[in-house]
Amino acid sequence: MKKLLIETIAFLSVLTFYISPSMAQTKLIKIDGSSTVFPITEAVAEEFQKENTSIKVMVGISGTGGGFKRFTRGETDISDASRPIKGSEQQASRENGIDYIELPVAYDGLAVMVNPNNTWANYLTVAELKKIWEPESQSKITKWSQIRDGFPDIEISLFGPGTDSGTFDYFTEAICGKSGASRGDYTASEDDNILVEGIASDTPALGYFGLAYYEQNKDKLKLVPIDDQNELNGSGPISPSMKTVMDSTYQPLARPIFIYVSAQSAGKEEVRKFVEFYLTNAAKLVEEVGYIPLPAEAYQAALERFRKGIKGSVFASKDKTVGLSMAELLRMEK
Repeated sequence: MKKLLIETIAFLSVLTFYISPSMAQTKLIKIDGSSTVFPITEAVAEEFQKENTSIKVMVGISGTGGGFKRFTRGETDISDASRPIKGSEQQASRENGIDYIELPVAYDGLAVMVNPNNTWANYLTVAELKKIWEPESQSKITKWSQIRDGFPDIEISLFGPGTDSGTFDYFTEAICGKSGASRGDYTASEDDNILVEGIASDTPALGYFGLAYYEQNKDKLKLVPIDDQNELNGSGPISPSMKTVMDSTYQPLARPIFIYVSAQSAGKEEVRKFVEFYLTNAAKLVEEVGYIPLPAEAYQAALERFRKGIKGSVFASKDKTVGLSMAELLRMEK
């Protein structure tokens, strides 16, 4: 009996050694949402954890809509979002007692891509993109020859984000005139890497997603310049780049992207430290992963809003976020 007691005490001592103090003191920050914002948040998390080894940051990719579903139920501390929070999501937050702080972290351009073997689509107009993607085109506009005279008479294969994606919401609003208005007969995925491979392996393919994913895969894809036909920039076909997104000549497919911080979670020391680290280091890390950083004063304004705990959305209150320039974003931030 005495021997058994000694062995039990020894086992418990070993167990205590393994779970304490490091595991017992590890704090967890839960983040989910946009695949577009994911590379930025992941880069920030990696750098943050180097200096804060007792804090674990978990970053998921459920799409902007999927992330907000979890966030508004109180399941995550931070939600990555490639569009402002919707009215229905705000309502869900209120019903569940979840307050939030909205923080823009970068600017992004949506890239339209085709297969490198595509020799005809050297540019597309907004009107042509609408003809391809609007709901009325489902099962009707199926060939490149239906888009423009002179295009080949071959089937067009379409690839794009799924309906939980903020990129899907923004693209459909900018191109089709209403968020969520899209044909459904295309290959959809929340994983941009799947879209990359789909377009890269199919000569008649066309698709869209964030510019950063194109930059990471430019050897597999062909970028298509977009002509807004004088509606916003009046400069003919323009390709997305850091310069054209920052100077607002690439329109209407440029937008701010965000993180939303639960006001309840913001009271936790680990979340406060992470968000302050995010906003302080965002400019450098955003550019490193291929996105367009905001002006320094925008990050400072966001940091002040977070520290003051200013709740709610500035951007969702705008009637229309399509065509929002960097200068307009900065004015709204201030």
